[in-house]
Amino acid sequence: MENKRVIVVVGGGFAGIELIKRLNNTDLYTIILVDTNNYNFFPPLLYQVSAGFMEPSAISYPFRKILRHNKNAFFRLGSLKEVVPSDHKIILNNGEIHYDILVMATGVETNFFGNKNIEDKSLPMKTISDALSLRNVIFTRLDRATRTKDVQKRKRLLTFVIAGAGPTGVELSGIFAEMRSNILTKDYPELRADDLGDIYLIDGQDAVLSSMSKKSQAYTHDKLQKLGVNIMLNTLVKDFKDETVLLSNGIEIPTRNLIWAAGISAKKFDGFSPDNYGRGNRLKTNAYNLIEGYDNIYALGDCAMVSGDENFPDGHPQLAQAALQQAKQLAENLLISPEARKPFKYKDLGSMAIIGRNKAVVDFPKHKYFLKGFVAWLIWIFVHIMGLVNFRNKLRTLYNWLGYYINKDQSFRMIIKPSERKEFN
Repeated sequence: MENKRVIVVVGGGFAGIELIKRLNNTDLYTIILVDTNNYNFFPPLLYQVSAGFMEPSAISYPFRKILRHNKNAFFRLGSLKEVVPSDHKIILNNGEIHYDILVMATGVETNFFGNKNIEDKSLPMKTISDALSLRNVIFTRLDRATRTKDVQKRKRLLTFVIAGAGPTGVELSGIFAEMRSNILTKDYPELRADDLGDIYLIDGQDAVLSSMSKKSQAYTHDKLQKLGVNIMLNTLVKDFKDETVLLSNGIEIPTRNLIWAAGISAKKFDGFSPDNYGRGNRLKTNAYNLIEGYDNIYALGDCAMVSGDENFPDGHPQLAQAALQQAKQLAENLLISPEARKPFKYKDLGSMAIIGRNKAVVDFPKHKYFLKGFVAWLIWIFVHIMGLVNFRNKLRTLYNWLGYYINKDQSFRMIIKPSERKEFN
């Protein structure tokens, strides 16, 4: 073990776990995975956890169990505070780790664009904790609405504004609309259908799903409107105060619920030069994912801006497929001599989004082909089930979805709040 080089991987998302899987049991390296959480989770399905359609354990799995059969990989729970390249070490909130090779796979966080009110009062959805917090808020406010006699207060509790009409915003607005139609008046008989508030989907661009094809955009826009979602495009959320969302077009929406899916940014860490960061705080790398200015520090996935791919001069899309492909290429390169290593080239496998039951869109590479409706929905289901980390999660998720498909309902709408306790170390 002393002769093995030490690879420290910071971040156990798509890229980090894929890299470790690809280097599984090699005799060349000892791998240490570092993460703030002790579990891997599947971000594309966070919105279903937040709406009470899926249990958190269906999309998450402990790192130590993932690595149990890997003889050369170990896990360290901790938060990265600083990188010290001169000493080949990283500083965590609970100690230090020395490395021969460092791989930054730290993902992204919510970007509030400097608006303090939105940061403090809106509901983000980037982590399991965010999704559970959102679930608690939704169902606490629904319950409160049943006790509220004031019509205007009830409307504020039951109106939802979703900022950002990318896949997350579209999927959230679709699932909320289906809840309103199929579930809420059954669970809350104190509320009439006309008591339920509106659902707004807001975006600064001129179309929903702006990165997808025109056909996908048009189909999605039409289906969301038929579900009762109010879509407002070419419009920005300017502020959120006094239980009111203020829009750039002058409209004010009275609500207590602003869900923020409008922006992401990579995380910054002490130890890197400002010149190492590009747009969106992504770490600038060469075509081999090597961070500029270093010979042993790499960046993968959402936090990396990889140069050298002529088809993506502004960096690759911050999608799971880009992270997985980068991790695969880096693993192959680390197992061969430096002279034989290959630059990364992204292969676009297409994109997709779900709108609701039997409704989804799929774009194939370069928007050459387009699918919609039930067939696209089946493809979305298959791809997302296969993307889960292990068989147990795949089976549990399929079971959950079959239950919802048959009954138009699910039973994970519990309000579970942790008790107030001092942190144990």
